[in-house]
Amino acid sequence: MAINSTAIAVLLISFFVMILLRFPIAYAVALSSVLCLLVEGNPLSTLCQFMVKGISSFSLMAVPFFITMGVLMGKGGISEKLIALADACVGWMTGGMAMVNIVASYFFGGISGSAAADTASLGSILIPMMADQGYDKDFATAVTITSSCEGLLVPPSHNMVIYAMAAGGVSVGSLFLAGYIPGALLAFSLMVGSYIISKKRKYPKGSKFSLKVLLKQLGVSFWALAAIIIVVVGVVGGVFTATESAAIAVIYSLIVSVFIYRGITWKGVWKALDECVNTLSIVLILIATSAVFGNCLTRLHVPDLATKAIIGVSSNPYVIALLLDLILLVLGCIMDMAPIILIATPILLPVATAIGISPIQFGIIMILNCGIGLLTPPVGAVLFIGSAVSKLPMEKVVKATLPFYLCMIIALLLITFVPGISMALPGLVR
Repeated sequence: MAINSTAIAVLLISFFVMILLRFPIAYAVALSSVLCLLVEGNPLSTLCQFMVKGISSFSLMAVPFFITMGVLMGKGGISEKLIALADACVGWMTGGMAMVNIVASYFFGGISGSAAADTASLGSILIPMMADQGYDKDFATAVTITSSCEGLLVPPSHNMVIYAMAAGGVSVGSLFLAGYIPGALLAFSLMVGSYIISKKRKYPKGSKFSLKVLLKQLGVSFWALAAIIIVVVGVVGGVFTATESAAIAVIYSLIVSVFIYRGITWKGVWKALDECVNTLSIVLILIATSAVFGNCLTRLHVPDLATKAIIGVSSNPYVIALLLDLILLVLGCIMDMAPIILIATPILLPVATAIGISPIQFGIIMILNCGIGLLTPPVGAVLFIGSAVSKLPMEKVVKATLPFYLCMIIALLLITFVPGISMALPGLVR
């Protein structure tokens, strides 16, 4: 196996230097790939070829559809209905509004699939509401941003589609099923943390539980929750592909938002589509440039070298699994989620499979690690959004989030070392 050490050094060092210099991630990926190609003596036409190949994928078409579905449902007035449903479920508990926030994020995540959208949409409603009821504002913000990561695990999540593509054909339907229990585990761990803090600070309870109110809110929210059923059942049942289900979900969400909930007008639909195009352009540029970067990694045998290096640290699979988590958490502090999935998957997935972690379980582990990265400085996008929505300094939000980091790490370790948490539902359906 011929190893071009100079090309590897140029590719990786130039990439991390540009990241530290705060280059836009797509530029850092593209420019480091260009430098690598020049060192290897390859024509730059190769760059264009692999960029086009990277986005010429039928399964990738699901990403813009899922993003559009999430934006339409988010703009269509669904947030208030899901908050009311969550309140009917858990509002009676100590720290009721914190519990409502966490459960609402689980529901909303199944529609938006985006932690940023969850924080912006639910946070703008729940943070002021919690503050009015006597909750500390920094606590409310911390609950909002950490619970938003549930949306990354609960299907349909476009990040799962991106991972499936980067992993080389992992079943999207199996990934969708694998996310439900880890998402619930994350929600439960955050609820335990919230309960302890609420008990200590004597935060108020909500109204008593009422089955009648719960059934009423389920009826109101049915049309929104049905979108999740259409996507997940359709994909898992083999009725249609992830791309086809995403397209159907867009049409369905348009009908629900405009004609049933009437939370958005046709003029608002065009504005929502404009927002989708802006988001999608960023995602597609990253995917295109990451395809070139990934090809350089593969051609230079970097995944094989990384596998040998990491396994060489220890023969203990638990130590290696912890090392994989640590690598992903560090990457999450300096990079956004999609680039980590696209760049790190070809390198770290062989290591994970070598110690017995299935590609599906590793996908859940990677997504949760990246979700924690969204909450950590210096580039935590969701952390910035939460700070902006609450109008609190980022330092104060980080301090309030520290106990919830612990809750998320506990959930991450359980998902890493207990395969059944991720694999139970896919195995049951299979």
